[in-house]
Amino acid sequence: MLIAWPFLVCAMVNYGQFHAMLIVIILFFVLRLLLSRHQAHSQQKTGWVLSIAGIILGLASLFLRSHQLLMYYPVVVNAIFLILFSSSLRYGPPIIERMARIKEPDLPPKGILYTRKVTYLWCLFFMFNGAIALGTCLYNDMTLWTLWNGMVSYLLIGLLISIEWLVRQRVKKR
Repeated sequence: MLIAWPFLVCAMVNYGQFHAMLIVIILFFVLRLLLSRHQAHSQQKTGWVLSIAGIILGLASLFLRSHQLLMYYPVVVNAIFLILFSSSLRYGPPIIERMARIKEPDLPPKGILYTRKVTYLWCLFFMFNGAIALGTCLYNDMTLWTLWNGMVSYLLIGLLISIEWLVRQRVKKR
């Protein structure tokens, strides 16, 4: 449902049923909040924060009878992931290093340096993507907002993951 978020919001605005769909979205976030208790500690906190943000934006939109606040959820997601990734650089180990150690527990020093650089790269991505997401909110064009937040940003994530995988294969060979 989170991946479909931009399309849900766009459908709510363009085809009516705003209040009914909004209540479903809020209930989804409440359910996600309740289920986040069963996740690993770091995932639990992130899921909890994202769920609370969704509930707050949903309730505010319901009470204000406006869809604009719902449009800010992708901005919040990017900001939270930026905070998560950048704080892992400061307080360590970086998130990408933790992920790499799942497959390769004895990561060599060059691998550790590489994972740190990849974590920086993701931080830059979250800043860029969040800024564009914010721009689409402020511009307030539902088609543009849906296109960026529902498709382009996911394509960029896939592209970044693919390019990083290719680079990682070259780095591993060295």
